[in-house]
Amino acid sequence: MNIIELKTNRVEESFNQLKIALGGVLISSDKEFRLELHNEQVSGEITGIAVNKNIAFMEYDVTFNADTLIVRNTPVTNPIYFLYCAEGQMSHSFGVSGSKRSLNQFQTGIFASDPSRDTVLFFRKDQAVRLSSISVNTHAQARDNDAINLLQAQLLKTFMPKDGKEIFAYTGSYNLKIAEQMQQLETIKQQGIVRRLLLKGIVHTMLALEIQQHNDDVKNASNNFGSLSRNEMDTIKELSSFIQNYPEVAYSLEYLSKKGGMSPAKLQEGFKLLHDRTVSDYIRNVRVETAEKLIRTTDLNISEIVYTVGLTSRSYFSKIFKQKYNCSPKYYQDHQHTIAVTA
Repeated sequence: MNIIELKTNRVEESFNQLKIALGGVLISSDKEFRLELHNEQVSGEITGIAVNKNIAFMEYDVTFNADTLIVRNTPVTNPIYFLYCAEGQMSHSFGVSGSKRSLNQFQTGIFASDPSRDTVLFFRKDQAVRLSSISVNTHAQARDNDAINLLQAQLLKTFMPKDGKEIFAYTGSYNLKIAEQMQQLETIKQQGIVRRLLLKGIVHTMLALEIQQHNDDVKNASNNFGSLSRNEMDTIKELSSFIQNYPEVAYSLEYLSKKGGMSPAKLQEGFKLLHDRTVSDYIRNVRVETAEKLIRTTDLNISEIVYTVGLTSRSYFSKIFKQKYNCSPKYYQDHQHTIAVTA
């Protein structure tokens, strides 16, 4: 078994220590880091950013060639860790010999302890894992602003051990929304300040979703996972992607239920869990957003766009477009040239 020790919560120092332990090629720019790994120990990459003085984000997209522990000891900052497993399976423990708590695909975990305990991530041999880790310092000396102070105070109140307990450990329900945010991180092509703002925004959204997941699970403690299995949640995600890629298809609840091999009730439950929308609301929203993009990026007229996104009524399309964007599609199209010249 390989044991890698990290004695810092600062992103830059963490990546320097990981490079010493694992080798690879380390690329850094503007508080953003990527360690590319292809050797006898591990394949894949580890990425990360320093969101601010107190919040750090790291993503492990790796396959280790032997059982591997990443042991982090940070008594000075003593962070709360928000973990999310987007692929594969891994485990967390407090200390190398502590009890392991598994995180399956699409599952969240929140962990905190007294400063004397190490935080340990356990990666199994030959198991492809994609894991995000957001750490929030609890004993930070430098504060960014009042909003950060308020966030820290709320997290300390909710997640730090209390009532004589030495640890806080929560593993939550399946959540596909966080996986979608991780996918968005990969699509950011901008550079400079725009990239930094987009990265920070997505990390903050992921943190908010994990906190909301915990809150929802507390309220629904009797049935954390609902009636859907992980395979069924995977199917919901696949159906969602299919609708996004082919908005022109004449969808019906019966068609999607048959395609996904599940009942209409479970289909509706899955879309509510993933998108907080009914199936029909999700399809309508995809079509409007696709139409908006076509208006911006093509020379199609409004009638052609209506047909392209699978609708038949131009008046209905105008209604739902205005509900979402607060203007008619024709107005939006007519002002694209003005917007481009002004930008």
